Amino acid sequence: MPINITMPALSPTMEEGNLSKWLVKEGDTVKSGDVLAEIETDKATMEVEAIDEGTVAKIVVPAGTEGVKVNALIAILAADGEDVKAAASGGGAAAAPATASKIAEPSTVKAETAQPAQTSTPVSAPAATSAPNSGNRVFSSPLARRLAKEAGVDISAVSGSGPHGRVVKSDIEAAVSGGTAKAAPSVAPAAAPAPVSAPKGASEEAVLKLFEPGSYELVPHDGMRKTIAKRLVESKQTIPHFYVTVDCELDALLALRAQLNDAAPRKDSAPAYKLSVNDMIIKAMALALRDVPDANVSWTENNMVKHKHADVGVAVSIPGGLITPIIRNAELKTLSAISNEMKDLGKRAKDRKLKPEEYQGGTTSVSNMGMMGVKDFAAVINPPHATILAVGAGEQRVIVKKGEMAIATVMSVTLSTDHRCVDGALGATLLAAFKGYIENPMGMLV
Repeated sequence: MPINITMPALSPTMEEGNLSKWLVKEGDTVKSGDVLAEIETDKATMEVEAIDEGTVAKIVVPAGTEGVKVNALIAILAADGEDVKAAASGGGAAAAPATASKIAEPSTVKAETAQPAQTSTPVSAPAATSAPNSGNRVFSSPLARRLAKEAGVDISAVSGSGPHGRVVKSDIEAAVSGGTAKAAPSVAPAAAPAPVSAPKGASEEAVLKLFEPGSYELVPHDGMRKTIAKRLVESKQTIPHFYVTVDCELDALLALRAQLNDAAPRKDSAPAYKLSVNDMIIKAMALALRDVPDANVSWTENNMVKHKHADVGVAVSIPGGLITPIIRNAELKTLSAISNEMKDLGKRAKDRKLKPEEYQGGTTSVSNMGMMGVKDFAAVINPPHATILAVGAGEQRVIVKKGEMAIATVMSVTLSTDHRCVDGALGATLLAAFKGYIENPMGMLV
């Protein structure tokens, strides 16, 4: 029976992607684990693997195609022993686009085996679930949803064995054969709230009338820029931002950093680590959240999500936009571990090779523009975070100590908070804890 290969959802918010390259051609024999294609999203380029053995009977979507909808049919495999020509003409239609979920797909996504569609009825959206961190949807494959519907199985009651708890075909079959499946609810789940969209403002035609013909060129927005615009509008429309700024003296931190770098063991004639000021800022922010746990939260309409660890996202500028790779459990890691991990994440971010789980989630963010000479600024919160720290340049300033003028290296930092869950006093407490670690950096080593 023909095996349909569809455009996978490589992230919770992905609605479409670009099929940048096929690594197989029609007539090729593939086995489970073989890489079939490269998919480009707004943040990264990832691979699609085969989960079944067979022969590539038909490539439906050619390489270089942009805007391919999630679950659209992209290729057909002929199963072992099946006539390739018959499979090419007998593949089923692609499933309807899946509703975005709150759980990330893995970076390498395996194509789900699917039987040809029996009718033109689109696959139903995932059923509601009460599983933690999964929003209001069960994350499941299109085939699993169809099988669950046919068998009358409540998919929200099935435990998923796929990546990140994804419900796949074998889970539905096991639930049916084991008699553990529950009947699907007769009442359809409530529709998800409409996503926040950017205000349209003036039309492009109206804007272009303001400029002399021939004095400009039009550059289409790519997927990353569209996503950034949508997220920023969502943040500013839904999050009441509140800002707190302090100045931190850096001289003790700079001295300790120099000592630690000088003491770094050498490996293959190169130092095992080279700490940056930003590495120490990440650690200080993580420890501050550990010390002020009420600020290490995310807002939802029904609950305050209190995080057990400080997962610090770090804004990295890449061509066309930015991405925020995450240092997980940063409060538990040494400065050298944070430094080496950040170098690896930063390099792969610029190459667009990050896995979704490496840039999705997190509990706070750090945006450092000090290396660009920026004195101070206020950053926009990246949902679901409740805070983001904007870091300015360290510069020599005249300060007053014990009634006398002195010169010190000073850095201004501004904390943006979600006032629904981190109010002014709590934000000030968090920033005071951060300042304490920056100005007394030995505390980060014990």
